[in-house]
Amino acid sequence: MKTKILLITLLLPAFIYIQGQQSFYDFTVTDLYGGSFSMSSLKGKKVLIVNTASKCGLTPQYADLEKLYSQYKDNNFVIIGFPANNFLNQEPGTNEEIETFCRVNYGVSFPMMSKISVKGDNMHPLYKWLTSKSLNGVMDSQVEWNFQKYLIDENGSLAGVVKPRENPYSNTITDWLEGK
Repeated sequence: MKTKILLITLLLPAFIYIQGQQSFYDFTVTDLYGGSFSMSSLKGKKVLIVNTASKCGLTPQYADLEKLYSQYKDNNFVIIGFPANNFLNQEPGTNEEIETFCRVNYGVSFPMMSKISVKGDNMHPLYKWLTSKSLNGVMDSQVEWNFQKYLIDENGSLAGVVKPRENPYSNTITDWLEGK
């Protein structure tokens, strides 16, 4: 009996922690227009999460992100852009300025969210989930620079991280999208 009580005492906190763990689908974020965007609306889709910036050497990746989105969006795929000003003040604009920049310069049609922080003390809760194994259950990572890409599978699980300099149209991403 003492063994059972000890076992329950040891396992109950872990069970409660696992049950209380937040899922990708539990997050609701704010889009560039101030509206709510629920990640639960993405159930059954592959999702590429990317932190973006308008004044970065990697900013031209917007063109390939849009190309990738256009090619695969009808195959249960979506890209979600999160502007962030965490690296050398390379996203100084307002949400309105960011929306105009993306639309005019790159024809961005994939969903863009409001500007957030992707690291540091003010890190957005979604990025805490993306970067912490204790929350996502898969891996720890840190956002190294603008245009780091997080792959979320159809079940809302973190499937991988793609370095900022790796092009959105790389084999890593297209093979993942095509199930190779």
